[in-house]
Amino acid sequence: MMPSSTRTFPEYELPQFPPWVDRTPRQTLPDPDRRQGANEVLWSRVCMHSLCKIGAMPTRGLTRPDPDGSAALGESRSRVLAVLQDAGAPLGVGEVAAIVGLHSNTARFHLDALAGSGLVERTLEERELPGRPRTLYAARAESARAGRRSYRLLAEILTSYIAGQTPHPAAAALQAGRVWGRYLAERLPPYRRIDAAQATRLLVGTLDDIGFSPEAIVAGRKRRILLHQCPFRETAEEHREVVCSVHLGLMQGVLAELDAPLIADRLDPFVEPSLCVAHLVRRNEPPRRTR
Repeated sequence: MMPSSTRTFPEYELPQFPPWVDRTPRQTLPDPDRRQGANEVLWSRVCMHSLCKIGAMPTRGLTRPDPDGSAALGESRSRVLAVLQDAGAPLGVGEVAAIVGLHSNTARFHLDALAGSGLVERTLEERELPGRPRTLYAARAESARAGRRSYRLLAEILTSYIAGQTPHPAAAALQAGRVWGRYLAERLPPYRRIDAAQATRLLVGTLDDIGFSPEAIVAGRKRRILLHQCPFRETAEEHREVVCSVHLGLMQGVLAELDAPLIADRLDPFVEPSLCVAHLVRRNEPPRRTR
């Protein structure tokens, strides 16, 4: 999805690309949106499920690591968490302090903060000898490991492959979006029927969880969803056909899984620099062709 406002970038010297990649230089690139993170993981998985063309672009942005938990935790606290994740057994304050090279009081401060944030479990040592039992700390199994992430680069690799190796990239992306939309949809109890308003609310909730900042607009028989944010914007700037098709497929899959009386008819990308508009129609209405 390519916004209307653009700015000119100089040409870049690129490394060797696979033969299916188009290396024709592009003169303009859209203003970047700084939002990155977990949604690029979802986009990468969508691409993997479906396995357009990538043009000349700065490689520095692609290889820049994605945000991870270590930046929020800080260097010392991330190291403490990493020690617990690698230990395989609960550790005491003194053991952690010795491994990380911190004072015991500093190590205890970080351990208690990690426990307070839910990343670490705190237990008392079981012992038969007299004396006060030690407090032991262990990383929770679901705690994310610190370290570099490059999901955006993975997304770029996979989307370029879709365009270069599939005969109908938009159709493949649409189908992948539908499958994942069904997977991400809220599960309803058996035999539950919902009306158009309920279906719209549930769809908006799913899109909001992904990061679209959606807003439902109903005017008479017209039902639209305004998407104020593109969570895959960095990838969409280069691969509009594929990314827009995934977005539309996600909405179609959610509504199909809900057995809603609505379908997502079409998606108008970037009608404004930070706005896309999805159009919903009732099932029995003929779909409107996109110009």
